[in-house]
Amino acid sequence: MSDSRWTWPVPHANPGQVPATDELPDTGEPGELAHTGKLAHTEQLAHTGKPGEPAGAGELPNAAAATVWSLGGRDSAAPHRDPELCARAVRSRDARFDGWFFVAVTSTGIYCRPSCPARAPRVENMRFHPTAASAQRAGFRACKRCRPDASPGSPAWNHRADVVARAMRLIADGVVDRAGVPGLAARLGYSPRQLERQLLAELGAGPLALARAQRAQTARLLLETTTMSMGDVATAAGFRSIRAFNGTVREIFALAPGDLRRRALSGPAVPARAVSARAQPARAVSAASADGSAGGSDLIATITVRLPFRAPLHPDSLFGHLVATAVPGVEEWRDGAYRRTLRTPHGHAIVALRPLPDHIACRLALSDMRDLGFVIARCRRLLDLDADPTAVDAHLCTDPHLAPLVARAPGRRIPRTVDPAELALRAVLGQQVSVAAARTHAGRLVRAAGQPIHDPDGGLTHLWPTVADLADGPAPAVPAGRRRAFTALVAALVSGEAELDEGGDWSRTRSALAGLPGIGPWTIETIAMRALGDPDAFVLEDLGVRRGAERIGLPATPAALLRRAAAWRPWRAYAVQYLWAALNHPINMMPPREGDHS
Repeated sequence: MSDSRWTWPVPHANPGQVPATDELPDTGEPGELAHTGKLAHTEQLAHTGKPGEPAGAGELPNAAAATVWSLGGRDSAAPHRDPELCARAVRSRDARFDGWFFVAVTSTGIYCRPSCPARAPRVENMRFHPTAASAQRAGFRACKRCRPDASPGSPAWNHRADVVARAMRLIADGVVDRAGVPGLAARLGYSPRQLERQLLAELGAGPLALARAQRAQTARLLLETTTMSMGDVATAAGFRSIRAFNGTVREIFALAPGDLRRRALSGPAVPARAVSARAQPARAVSAASADGSAGGSDLIATITVRLPFRAPLHPDSLFGHLVATAVPGVEEWRDGAYRRTLRTPHGHAIVALRPLPDHIACRLALSDMRDLGFVIARCRRLLDLDADPTAVDAHLCTDPHLAPLVARAPGRRIPRTVDPAELALRAVLGQQVSVAAARTHAGRLVRAAGQPIHDPDGGLTHLWPTVADLADGPAPAVPAGRRRAFTALVAALVSGEAELDEGGDWSRTRSALAGLPGIGPWTIETIAMRALGDPDAFVLEDLGVRRGAERIGLPATPAALLRRAAAWRPWRAYAVQYLWAALNHPINMMPPREGDHS
């Protein structure tokens, strides 16, 4: 399948009209964004549940949900345009669809997530929106009960490569807050007006509204779960003034910031899927550590955040991979949590991620509170938390050789990265060597060129070096061919020839990497899978993939395996995780809670 699978036509819907009108009669009213007409294919989703059953128990079987909203489907870019399916998800309170769309209720003026526990509204009062920003732009305020703004993100933004998805990834990364809409448009190669039109056509909101919705969600999180001052909350959430902060909170939540905090203190407990946090005073640290190797910590605040995800999630291989390949000084496993350092736009942070049954506990130590949203977005991307395991696993289960692996441990995620450039450079260092040797080379590089930091809670010592530092420093002590590849990749990253950030074009980046000396298919596909986030990347040359395929009875020769893998598209990167799982290797095992702090 060609790269055109990632591009959907951008609909230019008129009020009361949805594209493909031969399938969806126009039943909307002027000014509506979504509609209540019936689709021709909805008879496939027969009602099989009973009133009062828990979410997902009957109305939307897994297979039907995966079939209709698999990202390979025509309408996957705009699930809110499937009104019958959306209404069924709302009636069944199916949490699997949280983040895919939002339901606004005209009789109350609020918008909710599909799984809202409140009584389901009448169908004629439902309006479906692709984003929280779209619902807010239409004049709806967020439900105080289900907190729709805290839903997991839509999987489409991480799995698609068109300009809208690239823009959404950059907005989540805080680019609009730091560089404005012109900066966002420049990163994507569009004019601000062109980008505005694209986002409005598909999402019902422009870049400013989308970034504003993100700031509002961060502000609510801090107001309800910390004791930070209003000024600090406004700054941490990305608002440039207290006035803008007050106005946005009042408009979206229909409460003043102080009232929102008081309501949270006196109201019911936070739902299990909601995001929560608490700020703690930064602990005092002496001017030098005990061994004198690092200066005092400049981490000013510690916040604990609950990161929601779509179940199921199999944490063993996810955390096992991150820990088995951890770079000494940059990453470690300590007390049941994966910990690492990362650079941020205004300084640096240390994150600790601990898997729990219904969320990931994320403890953040920040040098600047303005980086809170950026760090949360990077942690979600690292753990692939916005993935849709129902769609992925349903597709892979159609292969009789993969089906037993999926059934044994469903919900495997792709271990990604908080820093695409770091991952790419580590992939080059890891060419044709063992995992242990790759860790050794990376550790030496960090000690030679990385920035020292102080970790008051563990054994982290450095930030991964910037590409500018590596361009000016000595080449790593590796064989000559790998050294040339490393130096060429650093130069391409510095010049912008190889663009690895959230807004990069995947096919253009692959072409740029292929033109560098010493960068072959294994390295390119590893970078595409873990740094770019391409769900269809396939590391055919990986020895573990071929051995795993052979163990479960699949062909192990490259040509035959590639032909067999065509049926796994567009989820071949997830198939790789299941093939690795067929082997007895540390990357598949959750590390013990105590012990190894490497």
